[in-house]
Amino acid sequence: MQMNLKLTVVAAIAAVAGMASAQDVQVVKIGHVGPVSGAQAHYGKDNENGARMAVDDLNTQNLVIGGKRVRFELVAEDDAADPKQGTAAAQKLCDAKVAGVAGHLNSGTTIPAAKVYNDCGIPHITPSATNPNLTKPGYKTTFRLLANDNALGAGLAFYAADTLKLKRIAIIDDRTAYGQGVAEVFKKTAAAKGIQIVDEQFTTDKATDFMSILTAIKSKNPDGVFYGGMDPQAGPMLRQMEQLGMSNVKFFGGDGICTAELAKLSAGAKTLTNVVCAEGGASLEKMPGGKAWRTRYDAKYPNQFQIYGPYVYDAVMVLADAMKRANSVDPKVYTPKILETNLKGVTTQIQFEPNGELKNPAMTLVVYKDGKKSPLN
Repeated sequence: MQMNLKLTVVAAIAAVAGMASAQDVQVVKIGHVGPVSGAQAHYGKDNENGARMAVDDLNTQNLVIGGKRVRFELVAEDDAADPKQGTAAAQKLCDAKVAGVAGHLNSGTTIPAAKVYNDCGIPHITPSATNPNLTKPGYKTTFRLLANDNALGAGLAFYAADTLKLKRIAIIDDRTAYGQGVAEVFKKTAAAKGIQIVDEQFTTDKATDFMSILTAIKSKNPDGVFYGGMDPQAGPMLRQMEQLGMSNVKFFGGDGICTAELAKLSAGAKTLTNVVCAEGGASLEKMPGGKAWRTRYDAKYPNQFQIYGPYVYDAVMVLADAMKRANSVDPKVYTPKILETNLKGVTTQIQFEPNGELKNPAMTLVVYKDGKKSPLN
C-alpha cells in the first residue's frame, strides 16, 4: 500500500513537471519576406526555402533561452518585389511581433522596409539587397550578409577594363534601387578606368521587349553591355541581342542576373556564353559549408536552388546565435549582440562592421559554360 502511494506521488510529480516543461516552451517567430509571386518568384521561393531549412535545423537543437525551451516558427510574407508591398509586409511582421526578420530580397523593397523595422525595433538581416544606401541611415536594426554594389559594380568594371581590355560599353538599368545602384557604380568605375560609355538606356523590371533599346545601342558599336537589373529581363535581353547579331558583345551584370535560371530564361541563346556576372560572396564550392548544405537543400527542395538560399539560412542562424548569447529572445535585448557576431556560417565566417555591413565580404565573378554557372575565381 505504501509502495503504491509512493508510486502515485512520483507519477503526480512527473506529471506536474511535464506540464511545467510543456508550458515553458516559448514560440519564437522569425519573419521572412521575399517575392514568392511574380516574375522573381524563383528567387523568393529559394530564399524562403533557406529560411525554412534554418528553422527546421534550429528546432532539432532543443535550445533553452532565458530558462525556457524555444520552438522557432517561420512567418513568411510575399512582397512581389514591390516597394509598397514590402513596407506593408514589414508592418505585418511588426504587428505579428516577430523576433527578427531574414529579408528582403530586393534593394527597392529592403530600403523602405528598413525604416519600418527600425521604428518597431526588430532586427532584419538581408541576404541579398546590395544597394549601399541601405546602411546609410545608420539604423541599429539593419544588417547585410554579402558584399554591396560598390564591390560588385567595381569588380566587374575592373574585369572589363583590365582582363578583357574592353573600350566601349553601353549601360542599361531597370530604374529600381538595385539596378540603378549597381549600374551607377559600374559606370563610374569603368569611366575612371578609361572605358568609354557609349550609350545609356533605361527599362523597367516588368519589361520583356528590348528591341528598340538594343537597336539604339547596336548603332553605337559597343564591345560590352552592362545591365543593372534581374534575370527575368536579362534572359530575354540575351535572346534579342542574338537576334540582332550582337553575338560578339560581352554582357555584364550584378548578382541579380547571376542565377541558374538565367540559362533557361535566355532559352539557349548563344549570347549566354558572353555573360560575366558578379555574386557578393564566395562561390558555393568555396563557402565553408557550401557543398554539404547544398546536398541537404537539394534533398529537401529539388531543382529550386538559385543563389541566395545559403545567405538566408545564415541570416536566421545569426539571429538565433545572438539570442543565445544574450540569453533572451527580446529584440531590445538581443539586437545589440548581432554586432558582436563571430559565427562560422555556411557562407563565410560572419562578423559585422559597426554600420551593419559584413566584414571582409568575398566577391565571385561567374561565367556560363554549357548552360551552367562556372566561377572564374
